[in-house]
Amino acid sequence: MKNKITLIALMAFLMTSVGFAQKTIKASDIMKDMKNGKDISYNNATIVGDLDFTYMEEKLVDLPKRKRNSWWKNGGSNTVKHYIKSKVSFVNCTFEDNVLAYIPDSENSGYTFVASFKDDAIFKGCTFERKAMFKYSKFDEQASFAGAKFEDDTTFKYAEFDNNVSFAKAVFKETATFKYTKFKDGVSFNNTDFQEDLNIKYTNVRGEFDIKGMKVAYDINSKYTKINGKSFNRYLLDNR
Repeated sequence: MKNKITLIALMAFLMTSVGFAQKTIKASDIMKDMKNGKDISYNNATIVGDLDFTYMEEKLVDLPKRKRNSWWKNGGSNTVKHYIKSKVSFVNCTFEDNVLAYIPDSENSGYTFVASFKDDAIFKGCTFERKAMFKYSKFDEQASFAGAKFEDDTTFKYAEFDNNVSFAKAVFKETATFKYTKFKDGVSFNNTDFQEDLNIKYTNVRGEFDIKGMKVAYDINSKYTKINGKSFNRYLLDNR
């Protein structure tokens, strides 16, 4: 009887361990699903391989070769845009490789690749072990990076958020860049931990601006920042 009870307990432990183990998903499989119009939803998963929301490699095949120093400097554009129409939800996931919604490929093709999100873009509690690039990205619906950990380079420069977005309790281990970013319906940096510099130069916020408990280890560049029409420093003075 004792051995039987021990065996049952062991089986229960193994089943519990398996239940909590993170499953591994290939980024290429996620990209295939998005291309086929499927909504993306993962919890407690590890994503391996570069997750390229811009589909750069695929688009390069059909793009004409241009001389970088002539074409777009004479009125053309070198930006190749891609729109993610699927709902995207990652909760408590780990990205082992780059997450790219922005790729400057000027050294090879002269093109810059940008991805925007037409539907929800959720990255709650996720860990970005490599780069997280969202420069120029537009977020039309709900977006959340609450509780995310950014362990490498990241940028939201020129990004636009149409709805209230949360970076609450997120951790940025490197310099965080929100230069020229537009928050059109509020943003939360509640208890966000910036472990290097924070660049919000030219950032424009309309609506709620929650910075309760926000920590910045070094410098905040807030030159020309506007919070509901006020400078960053005036906003701080008025909300002491």
